[in-house]
Amino acid sequence: MLNASLKRLSAALAQKKISSVELTQLFLNRIEKLNPALNAFITVDAAKSLAQARTADARIAKGGAQPLAGIPVAHKDIFVAKGWLTTCGSKMLSNFTGPYDANVIERFNDAGAVILGKTNMDEFAMGSSTETSFYGPARNPWDQAYVPGGSSGGSAAAVAARMAPAATGTDTGGSIRQPAALSGLSGLKPTYGLVSRYGMIAFASSLDQGGPIAKSAEDLALLLNVMAGFDARDSTSVERAREDYARDLEKPLAGLRIGVPKEHFGEGLAADVGKAVEAALKEFEKLGAKRVPIGLPNSGLSVPAYYVIAPAEASSNLSRFDGVRYGRRAKDYRDLADMYRRTRAEGFGPEVRRRILIGTYVLSHGYYDAYYLKSQKIRRLIANDFVEAFKLCDLVVGPTTPTVAFKIGAKAADPVQMYLNDIYTVPANLAGLPGMSIPCGFGRDKLPVGLHIVGNYFSEARMLNAAHQYQKATDWHEREPAGIQP
Repeated sequence: MLNASLKRLSAALAQKKISSVELTQLFLNRIEKLNPALNAFITVDAAKSLAQARTADARIAKGGAQPLAGIPVAHKDIFVAKGWLTTCGSKMLSNFTGPYDANVIERFNDAGAVILGKTNMDEFAMGSSTETSFYGPARNPWDQAYVPGGSSGGSAAAVAARMAPAATGTDTGGSIRQPAALSGLSGLKPTYGLVSRYGMIAFASSLDQGGPIAKSAEDLALLLNVMAGFDARDSTSVERAREDYARDLEKPLAGLRIGVPKEHFGEGLAADVGKAVEAALKEFEKLGAKRVPIGLPNSGLSVPAYYVIAPAEASSNLSRFDGVRYGRRAKDYRDLADMYRRTRAEGFGPEVRRRILIGTYVLSHGYYDAYYLKSQKIRRLIANDFVEAFKLCDLVVGPTTPTVAFKIGAKAADPVQMYLNDIYTVPANLAGLPGMSIPCGFGRDKLPVGLHIVGNYFSEARMLNAAHQYQKATDWHEREPAGIQP
């Protein structure tokens, strides 16, 4: 059961081969055994989880339960959940118990899923390695000396170690797709606005998007069926007809046009990652897809633009905390220095303080036009690149990250190198496009490599179809880390 797909787990529950209580206890035992080393979960409450499982069993017994009824799902600790500690990986929220449910939590509850626990993450989602968490770093199950990625690293580590069959995450610049790639999993960032951000603690509101992390594309489709939908409480939520994201999974790939951007295969891409991605592209061609060369000429500007826009929005979002005024424009350098001292005294970690400082600086008098407005113009150019690309292709495919996972502490002192780990994922966030990562092999030190797939707006079903057909022809998504077997 630990390695079963969500579809298989659902069938086993419906056929009474296992109860939700038994399944939930199986994963709770797994968490108790492995979490002390991997630090994937911040909060586990067995009593709450088992109570939900008993309710799910009663629901299943009545018949007509939804596909995820009774299945335990781990949630990134950025989603507010009623009665659950919700820390966002920060000391500031270390005693905050959710008074209500985020929309994503509501949807899983309505589907009958079980909350398995809240997963570790970079503080306020600001990081690419889960090292900035107040609760300490999560560790990669493939090798505990390495990061699992971030900021949704706890969710990725939990699924990779089979401590959870699936998990939720959020993606502001790659924080679902990058940890999925580094941890050998499948992860999907939907089109901006497809999943409600209500009750999801904000990092950068024009970029944030919730999404699922699981072992396979088929699992992602079932999870997205639950997560997606209009929510009037979120002003950025898109009102559109519901759809079944699993509907096209079995569609052949004959005639599918795969765009391969030359900018993603140049300097900076590690040879081992490039080799695995090239092999995946050839596999897609065997399945009937056609490779099309494309250009994304402004993608190289995505990281500097992102690291102006995201901190600016973060500083504004954090100003909502009582007694904190980080969103205001600083008058001078002394004002910035004072702000840095106060953020430290109030419990923010160094990465959050750094981004607050950057965000406040670029919004300050004399710098707003030079940095923030210019970055927004670059954002439009990046989106336009994709508009032109999708005239030539159906999907854009390349590496998710330039390297495999790096060791804990290796990039902590060099934020620029840390930020460059998101160079291939950030453009999709700036453009609001859906993107996903699936496993496509292994590189240095036998660590996983991720294949990045970007689709046009609201083309999640097509992306999942391509990923599923690739996974039917390969077994990378079925591999599991050594030493964590049942």
